[in-house]
Amino acid sequence: MKASEFDKRFDAGEDIGAEIDWGKAQRPNLEVRRVNVDFPAWVVDGLDRESQRLGITRQALIKVWIADKLGAH
Repeated sequence: MKASEFDKRFDAGEDIGAEIDWGKAQRPNLEVRRVNVDFPAWVVDGLDRESQRLGITRQALIKVWIADKLGAH
């Protein structure tokens, strides 16, 4: 199936799941790389308070804030 036909069927709301080889599916730009960052204790305490208030982990909070800031540019 050509991409144009695939897009047309998808846009029409058809179930195109059978057309996809999920074993080869990829999400671009999501390669994970580990980064270590040292913060002063007061920053970590603030991150912990805010992450607890939002009900998410400290790591998730940092990821969201950084992605939001980078997406703004």
